[in-house]
Amino acid sequence: MTVTKDLAATPEGLAHAAQILRAGGLVAFPTETVYGLGGDARNDHAVAGIFAAKARPQFNPLIVHVPDLDAARRYAEFDARAEALAGAFWPGPLTLVLPLRPDGGLSPLVTAGLASVAIRVPAHPVAQAFLRAFDGPLAAPSANPSGRVSPTRADHVRAGLAGRIDAILDGGPCAVGVESTIIGLDGTPALLRPGGLPVEVLEAALGQSLAIGGDAQKPSAPGQLASHYAPGAAVRLEATKAEGDEVFVGFGPGPDAALTLSDSGDLVEAAARLFHILREADAMAGPSGRISFAPIPEVGLGRAINDRLRRAAAPRS
Repeated sequence: MTVTKDLAATPEGLAHAAQILRAGGLVAFPTETVYGLGGDARNDHAVAGIFAAKARPQFNPLIVHVPDLDAARRYAEFDARAEALAGAFWPGPLTLVLPLRPDGGLSPLVTAGLASVAIRVPAHPVAQAFLRAFDGPLAAPSANPSGRVSPTRADHVRAGLAGRIDAILDGGPCAVGVESTIIGLDGTPALLRPGGLPVEVLEAALGQSLAIGGDAQKPSAPGQLASHYAPGAAVRLEATKAEGDEVFVGFGPGPDAALTLSDSGDLVEAAARLFHILREADAMAGPSGRISFAPIPEVGLGRAINDRLRRAAAPRS
């Protein structure tokens, strides 16, 4: 079993983490959305290690993280639409799926053999410092066992992946709390995954509505599998109160709830707390228990929250 090191986000810690990556190892690191599990996106062995550590299906592509737009252009082909969105929203919680540059040198495992690549520029200062210390592209899905609740704190990563990865770079809690919004631009602009950037803002920037894309059987980007983000307990949605011994998670004013995503009904707070509350409710319910969630408005960040909750509640394979 691998001894997983805890590294502080200091110059020494960042240098050590970058050295691990250069040797083909795996390091979990914070982004503004969730913690990612980073490996050198050019190294087949490192990328295969990501899939193995997460027990992730290899037909499920990974997001490539880079420090800036210039770096992104080395691996993906940008048209005017992509340039406009990147200029407006990078660094930030936006992933673009673009045609792959065949001369970019990425491992084909990153793209699951597709002719497109998912790429983003994270805004978190520790992620930025880490990418610049490594000076290369990082393949980085969420740092948790595949299909389970995404990590927003270093201790979440340790609970799921200790002994499977080389190090955890601790940058504190993640501010956004849900993964990046994914937009496909290798054809008609399409929403592939709602996330930390509201769809309405992106449509306004593009000047057009986004199609709804994605195939759970043949995903072109992460987060499209039908069952995902799942706790051990069963999940019921659109609940108005607890039934039986359910752990009821509220939103806004309403009936008494064991936990709440936001007392005030704030979607930003709810998104930031979602995965931590899912973990807390799961611990309270136990593996044979149930969790119920109050309704969340299907607007703004509510789309991303509801997407994660529907996948958490989906039948498990």
